[in-house]
Amino acid sequence: MVDLLPDLDDLRPAGSKRSGKRELILNVFLRQEGHLSADDLVDLIRREDQRISRATVYRTLQWMVEAGIARKVDFGEGRFRFEHSYRHPRHFHLICKVCNRSSEFLSSDIEVLIEEIAAARSFSANQSVLQIYGTCEQCRTGRPPTVDGGTTELLFARDALRIAIATKRSGLEFYSRASQAAHEPRARSVFERLADEERAHLAKLESRYEKLLSNDSQLESRPTFLFFKGAANGLFAAGAGQVSRGVADEQAFAVAMKCERTSHRFFKRYGEKFEDSEGKQVFLEVADEERSHLELLIRESRVTARRRTRPRRQPSGRMRRAQA
Repeated sequence: MVDLLPDLDDLRPAGSKRSGKRELILNVFLRQEGHLSADDLVDLIRREDQRISRATVYRTLQWMVEAGIARKVDFGEGRFRFEHSYRHPRHFHLICKVCNRSSEFLSSDIEVLIEEIAAARSFSANQSVLQIYGTCEQCRTGRPPTVDGGTTELLFARDALRIAIATKRSGLEFYSRASQAAHEPRARSVFERLADEERAHLAKLESRYEKLLSNDSQLESRPTFLFFKGAANGLFAAGAGQVSRGVADEQAFAVAMKCERTSHRFFKRYGEKFEDSEGKQVFLEVADEERSHLELLIRESRVTARRRTRPRRQPSGRMRRAQA
């Protein structure tokens, strides 16, 4: 169930007229989760107002698709179904041809592949639809899945938080090791400061995750929605291994900047693509923090480089005679 409905004036395309019937249909539609056929929506609307015709519902559905409020999907049933896109991230579908049930997921690997193919053909893509047909676990084995269902918005927020938490944990590990391995007090101080910031952000994310789980007692067990293989173990994991083997301070700064830059680009890129939701907010918050860390590291690495290349002061004549 959507907790907060958007302002209908914000959704209405410029120049379109206000319509009480359309707004009722829109409100009812946005309160639903899952995939509705046009006839399903007609039945729901008739419970609210018997006077609204089937044709009005059909026209409003088409308007919602054109306005980007609804997505049209084809599950191979011989009719289209519709899902709302308000706080509902773009995603792909696994569709069982036996029972016609669908499950949703989003994969960065598939997204990147689609973008690469489109770029190679100089094709400007504005929408991607992927539907994988097959047989679900229940139809294949006769056993119901251990845990299924849950709203996409909650699953999306849960997985976004998991990815952010993994990244912050790996960042904390990285900066803790870097501070222990640092040779210069200034470098050690910078890494300790960043470790403290990672620790504080991690605590906030973990608290947020626990609060989210309170919305659904089975949320933690439900199937994964977001698939980001490169981020599963944290985007700083490889860097932590590098500094633990021992590197000069300049190298530690270089590794840290590479990790922060990769993390910033990852969270910003996907955060900007998602529709407004808690998952989007999580991604953009992490992206902002990573940018702040990167800027600090760039400044400090330049200071360290200047200190290394600064010519040593020659001893005075008196000092030279004393040394002699």
